[in-house]
Amino acid sequence: MTHRSHVSFAVLIAVSATGLLAGCTLGPDFLRPKPPAVDGYTAQPMPAKTAAADAPGGAAQEFVKAMDIPGQWWTLFHSEPLNRLIEEALKANPSLQAAHASLRQAQETLAAQEGTRLPAATGAVGATRQKVPDTQTGFPGVSPVYNLYNASVSVSYDLDVFGGEKRQTESLEAQTEFQQFQLESAYLTLTSNVVTAAVQEASLRAQIAATEDIISAESEQLAVLQSQFQLGGISRSDVLLQESTLAQTRATLPLLQDQLAQARNQLIALAGRLPSQDGGEAFELTAMQLPQQLPVSLPSKLVEQRPDVRAAESQLHSASAQIGVARAAQFPDFTLSSQVGVSAFHLDTLFVPASRLAEIGGNAAATLFDGDALYHKRLAAVAAYDAAEAQYRGTVVTAFQNVANALRALEYDADALKAQLAAENSAADSLSIARLQYQAGAITYLTLLNAEQQYQTARIGLVKAEGARFADTAALFQALGGGWWNRSDAAQAATAAK
Repeated sequence: MTHRSHVSFAVLIAVSATGLLAGCTLGPDFLRPKPPAVDGYTAQPMPAKTAAADAPGGAAQEFVKAMDIPGQWWTLFHSEPLNRLIEEALKANPSLQAAHASLRQAQETLAAQEGTRLPAATGAVGATRQKVPDTQTGFPGVSPVYNLYNASVSVSYDLDVFGGEKRQTESLEAQTEFQQFQLESAYLTLTSNVVTAAVQEASLRAQIAATEDIISAESEQLAVLQSQFQLGGISRSDVLLQESTLAQTRATLPLLQDQLAQARNQLIALAGRLPSQDGGEAFELTAMQLPQQLPVSLPSKLVEQRPDVRAAESQLHSASAQIGVARAAQFPDFTLSSQVGVSAFHLDTLFVPASRLAEIGGNAAATLFDGDALYHKRLAAVAAYDAAEAQYRGTVVTAFQNVANALRALEYDADALKAQLAAENSAADSLSIARLQYQAGAITYLTLLNAEQQYQTARIGLVKAEGARFADTAALFQALGGGWWNRSDAAQAATAAK
């Protein structure tokens, strides 16, 4: 047999074992959980559309069943500053970058595991100088010294007879999918947080503007009262009441300004910048459009769309595969090995036919006694699966709860905005009449002051109601999964993860 024949024969033995002896796989085969058997998200049917109000962000919103979600859903708000900021955040946000790195780590770990399922070949060359003792030669005083040269190729293959390595690969594949959906969760959380923070900033700017208008009106009213007091037309108590009201209104302004500063800092941080690197973007509710058609995904589709549910499913799959790993560990391990090479006392005879050597062997090893350690490890794997299954069910419940909350919030936000608009209009009319009546001496200043306070409350409430509709619209898109399946970069990442 030639040297090449020795090598081919050794490799053939190991590779053939792959197909012949690795067909048995212990442990349960994973089946995807079925979606909840429900046809809606709320106990009572949702209206076809929300109420409408003649105010910024007051358009009626229609709930469209089974409507798909665009991958860049935030563009539906038609805000170029928002689009640019999200694009920057997707490139520079540290949390998203960490999620990308975790996915790459999982992919490389999987690739390393797949490599262990193939035969391993190693090559070695060596040269030694040896001296044989007299006791081995049998001739006192004769201790020959010689050189020994050798070169060899060894091939070994761990026969995955009971599928432990296959299940381990399956588990790592599921962990890679988990990291892929963790990345999608980070993507969705980041984009949703940017939208929410931008809406919060816009709402706070509107509240500050409304407060400054109120302060200006109250200051003018105070100047009028001071003039009337100097002319003896009113008492000092009326002036003091107005001064107190103005001071209280002014006291609310620093709190709003502080909240605005924190919202700005949050936006800057989400974009991956430091607080001192404010780009000067300003968000206004009047510069955003409220999406008038809202998707309502089928409940059976929600478990496929939510990244957190898919991540929990991947964890469940991994735990299922680990049961097979633990079960296979209770059975013997089988290894095939072969070696071909040459060995000679002189370099010039190292590769002659007489110097060749070959070796083929097999090995089986089994645990005879381990104090039931492997048995309890299998039970632990089963318990881990039960925990993952419970966590999956909990994630599904939370997902449906999020959608139900967002749908109801949108319905009631529209009602609240309509009511707040009516309250603001009524309070404004009431204040105008009260001012005329006070000038005519028909009412006391306390009555006028009460009308002013009602108007202040109503105007600020209207601004908050306008912002709530934008924020809860973003919450619905987030609750439904954010349309990641319609992004080309997500498809490419998912393909790379397989």
